Amino acid sequence: MQYHVITTERCNLSCRYCGGTRNIPDLPLNISYDIGELGRFLSLDDGPVIGFYGGEPLLAVDRMVEIMDRIPARAFTLQTNGTLLKSLPDAYLKRLHSILVSIDGSREITDHNRGAGTYDRVMNNVMDMRDRGFTGDLVARMAFSDGGDILRDVTHLLDAGNEIFDHVHWQLDVFWSEIENREDITGFLDRYDDGISRLVDHFLHHLRKGGRPRIVPFIPLMSTLLTGIPSSLRCGSGIDSFSIMTSGEIHACPIAPELPYSLVGHICSSRPSDIAGSRPVGSPCTECDILDICGGRCLYSNMTMSWGRELFDRVCVSTGRMIDLLREALPEVRHLLDEGILPADSFDHPRINDGCEIIP
Repeated sequence: MQYHVITTERCNLSCRYCGGTRNIPDLPLNISYDIGELGRFLSLDDGPVIGFYGGEPLLAVDRMVEIMDRIPARAFTLQTNGTLLKSLPDAYLKRLHSILVSIDGSREITDHNRGAGTYDRVMNNVMDMRDRGFTGDLVARMAFSDGGDILRDVTHLLDAGNEIFDHVHWQLDVFWSEIENREDITGFLDRYDDGISRLVDHFLHHLRKGGRPRIVPFIPLMSTLLTGIPSSLRCGSGIDSFSIMTSGEIHACPIAPELPYSLVGHICSSRPSDIAGSRPVGSPCTECDILDICGGRCLYSNMTMSWGRELFDRVCVSTGRMIDLLREALPEVRHLLDEGILPADSFDHPRINDGCEIIP
């Protein structure tokens, strides 16, 4: 299974849609459990994937290094805001299977959301990281919010730094921000839908030239459409992906440990087999006719309906439209595969659960 290990709840940024350091009652800012207990728990899983997460996990780089030294894993991954990458020693950097770096597009939109100078600092750090020998999967992980243009922002990152990012993924700013702070969420989603249509056209144009697929939401969705193999909740939360909080509590996903549905166990008293499949997505996703393709979109939104059922359904409309556009492209993609213009394994991504939620 995959485990988000929260090294710290502290963050050195205060982004518009997040707010930075989380002070959650009864949850320490830094790891308070013995790393040996974490090792004992994970030793009961025959192939754990450890994903370092926060807060900003590199604010506790010493803990990250200690865990990599002491605990065997099938793979190590990292989700980071990218500002502190130079603090990670070369030897540990090279051991990472994949790194998800938060960046929202161009300098203008990234600095607007994340603070002046963030874009240049992140780009400098990822180029330095490549120079230091990181050869794993480098994913630009966007937050798509007000002021964004999905075609503009994704294509910017696909081209940035001489195509330094292997893949681009995004999450919609829906259910993060307070609804009172969003002036026109329906208009925002309408503009997003239009942008997705243009982005699928761009994606197909790139594939026709034999270019490798690099847009993460499109790749696994296309794989499901090609194979017909149903998907469960794609991020794996509550199924085969869990979060180990700084207290040692185990939660279904890392974003809402204060909510009752999230807690599933503790590293000192639970086994991986106890928690596997413990939080399946529920209604209304289970009644949806595209569930086998979408997988359920988001456990948190399904469990909380934090913006209400009407807006929950409206976001699902956007997901359905994206799937419909990819389904329309399916015959052409099959032709490109059959003719050898695209390699047979073009849509085999991600090969491990690297923390990408897949469905925006």
